Amino acid sequence: MMQGDDEWYSESLEGFLKKIRRWYETDHEGFKTMYDAAVKNVVPFPEDTPPEVRCDWKNKDIQFLCDFFKQWYDWQSGVNNGLDYIEKFSWLNYENDYGMVFVTSGPGYKMTADFTNLQGIQMDSPESKELIKKWVEELGPKRMADYKIEDWPNFNEFFVRELKEGKRPIDAKDDNSVVVAPADCVINMIVDELTETTPIPVKTVTMNVRQLLDNSQYADSFIGGTAVSCILMPDSYHWYHAPVAGEVVEARDDIGGVYYGMRDFPELLNKGNVGYGYDYAMFDHFRRGYTIIKTTYPDADRHSQGVGYVGVVPVGLNSIASVNFLPKFKGPLKQPIPVEKGEKIGNFKYGGSLNILLFEKDRFPALQLLQGQRIGVLEQPKRTAGLFTGSYHTQSRRRRPLAP
Repeated sequence: MMQGDDEWYSESLEGFLKKIRRWYETDHEGFKTMYDAAVKNVVPFPEDTPPEVRCDWKNKDIQFLCDFFKQWYDWQSGVNNGLDYIEKFSWLNYENDYGMVFVTSGPGYKMTADFTNLQGIQMDSPESKELIKKWVEELGPKRMADYKIEDWPNFNEFFVRELKEGKRPIDAKDDNSVVVAPADCVINMIVDELTETTPIPVKTVTMNVRQLLDNSQYADSFIGGTAVSCILMPDSYHWYHAPVAGEVVEARDDIGGVYYGMRDFPELLNKGNVGYGYDYAMFDHFRRGYTIIKTTYPDADRHSQGVGYVGVVPVGLNSIASVNFLPKFKGPLKQPIPVEKGEKIGNFKYGGSLNILLFEKDRFPALQLLQGQRIGVLEQPKRTAGLFTGSYHTQSRRRRPLAP
């Protein structure tokens, strides 16, 4: 929980809306100043933006903000509802440094954290079972045939539903040279030749390897190496698994990002080049964890130790972002934990999410597939339009990289 009378998580939507109204009226910690600057400097969304995800924040008042949160909380539709509202909200900070400051720092950040917590409570409630019916209907019998059917007590338990035995066979399970996908995912980006400062895109900011691993002792192992981002779709299987076999030598599931407070906001507003040189990464707060797997390389004669390391970094994004490790992998570890290729490590409950895989230098030069292996699915246009937009295809049109 956050500390201070005004900073405890709200117990209801009504309490949340009452609080942000009070914050606006009293300019609590600059809330009004920052929100007004954000909406004043809103940049129009691209002309080809689909109507269902448009939201014009230009010069909108506090009533508009409150009404927006009420509609978001209502969940009037199924699978696409969450992503649609995330995209609508993102226009507040699209190409807008003032908006970035508002949503990633100070009271604006606290507002989004509070609302996210409320959605978590909502998705854990028995009432959320109604939403399960909408999702099952939209997913359809073909996709649901992959899963064990249960009487899920709430939506979050449905969200981390279990696969039926044999639905995801592990390729080359006894061959340590073969890396497998950690989850049902879309490969979003590959960054080669990592340096101490190479920016790795994560949510609205970029981070380097040291930041991503929160200064782990193993961070230097990946200098010169490769980062691969594996995006999970909201309607997909949401457990993540070990991409290689070996031993988990370090694990953390409690990294909440970094938060050092807000720099002098008036100074920021008065600069000729607004926001230039600001380290937005220091304001971004999102759930993430990591596991470092010590694995045996197939060419041990070329490696001084005969072993190397692979990093798995689950990152919770947007909405009810959570990183939940199975008990055996929760750190700090007292001793290395054996892990099989394809073994479950943890899951994400409702919210956008991804896994970033980290490899040592010269160990993962490219994605390589054998003939006949799955490379994708011919989608129905409705699912493509609802889920595969912006950053899932190319660099996001609204979430440009920000210099760390």
